[in-house]
Amino acid sequence: MPSRTTTILTVLSVLTAGQAIAGKAIAGQTMGFDIEAHRGGRALLPENTLPAFANALSMGVDTLELDVGVTADGEIVVSHERGLNPDLARDAGGAYIAPPGTPFLKLRLDEIRAYDVGQIRPDSAYAKQFPDQRALPGTRIPTLSELFALVRKSGNTNVRFNIETKIDPNRPDETLDPQGFVSKLLGRIEAERFSDRVMVQSFDWQTLQLVQQQAPKIPTVYLTLQRGSAPTIALDKATSWTAGFSPADHGGSLPRTIKSAGGAIWSPYFGDVTATLVSEAHALGLRVVVWTVNKRDDMARMIEFGVDGIISDRPDLLREVAGEKGIALPAGTPVAP
Repeated sequence: MPSRTTTILTVLSVLTAGQAIAGKAIAGQTMGFDIEAHRGGRALLPENTLPAFANALSMGVDTLELDVGVTADGEIVVSHERGLNPDLARDAGGAYIAPPGTPFLKLRLDEIRAYDVGQIRPDSAYAKQFPDQRALPGTRIPTLSELFALVRKSGNTNVRFNIETKIDPNRPDETLDPQGFVSKLLGRIEAERFSDRVMVQSFDWQTLQLVQQQAPKIPTVYLTLQRGSAPTIALDKATSWTAGFSPADHGGSLPRTIKSAGGAIWSPYFGDVTATLVSEAHALGLRVVVWTVNKRDDMARMIEFGVDGIISDRPDLLREVAGEKGIALPAGTPVAP
């Protein structure tokens, strides 16, 4: 059994290493602990909408986490699903659409704008998950350009964007192919001059490989899920999500696999994470940003593990917990959507 002094020195060593990683620069950005508002903070306001992002900016977060798709006429819209969500989208008559919902690739932007996504279908499982979300009827699906415009309006020159490409390699007919999707996304980011404040994340690692080739200064975030009914990663083989990369070729280590793939950040489901894995990732130079953490005790535990950031539907609660742990909090920049 190690002595008490040895244990204390080991803990201090791990904490020091974690702080060094947390403060390192990625693509010219010095990044401390990262408080990310998941879909703008969907426990509070309708997900991936301008009111939600305005609320997150006003309270103060480090990063706006969001998801994007591409429409039939080439516009980039902010939405978690690859198409209209039957639990969110209501037509002009106020009726929720029937499942499964039309893919954005088959709809023009003006057609998408016709739908109201400001209130969760009351009888849905989703509504039970977020009973305190404030409904805002009349809210529409925004474009990525509109989100960038909102941030400019807020005057916030520090907030970053963690943009997820909604591509499923098992459903290629529902989106542009990865090359077309990445070209559209990077083109829009560059045109809006936000390249130095963006990270691109995906469960589809082929997307991330393309981003690394075409925009090497933009950090790539490798999303992983090991449990549940639809895991995207297996430790003993490559899957359709991992662009040919297999943890089996790297001793069953996800951090080593992501490092070999060229990733800057590992973003696992928080339930898959241990302090040992965080330390392993840090030793490889990877940041670790976990998703989606909504309970106070889980937030505290992840911070104690040494993670570099947390994605949460409750950025307000995450700010409280981070502050209690002595983490510097980002200033809010009040703005109306």
